[in-house]
Amino acid sequence: MSKKTFFTLFAFAVVNCTLFASDTNLTIQAKKISPVDGKGMYSNYCAPCHGVNGKGNGPFASSLKRTPPDLSLLSRNNNGVFPEKHVIGVISRGTSASGHDRAGMPDWAQTLDKIDQTNKMDTPLRISNLSKYVGTLQSK
Repeated sequence: MSKKTFFTLFAFAVVNCTLFASDTNLTIQAKKISPVDGKGMYSNYCAPCHGVNGKGNGPFASSLKRTPPDLSLLSRNNNGVFPEKHVIGVISRGTSASGHDRAGMPDWAQTLDKIDQTNKMDTPLRISNLSKYVGTLQSK
């Protein structure tokens, strides 16, 4: 096995790290998904807590200290405008009570950075496309 193959496999193993919500034994696999696949990233990273339709009813939601917000109401709660910059900020930095153990949302930027360490420009692209996908979940 070449060094390049070894390090590629090693990096893949690191990428498939497991995220834990410390007080709940919840696990979300950080799979490598294309940075342009907003729906795929949402399904893998967000739906376990926020639900497939963004309503805050994912399979992990009942195990959290606070119910995840209904992402389908973001535009409605913001005078009909999807707050893309706010969503990007929350994905990037988490909420003020960061970490699910304190009833907040964790900072996903660090996790997304680990997914593909060969191109650090992928993280902002991932976050932008993830936010755009959340925009498609808005109630009419």
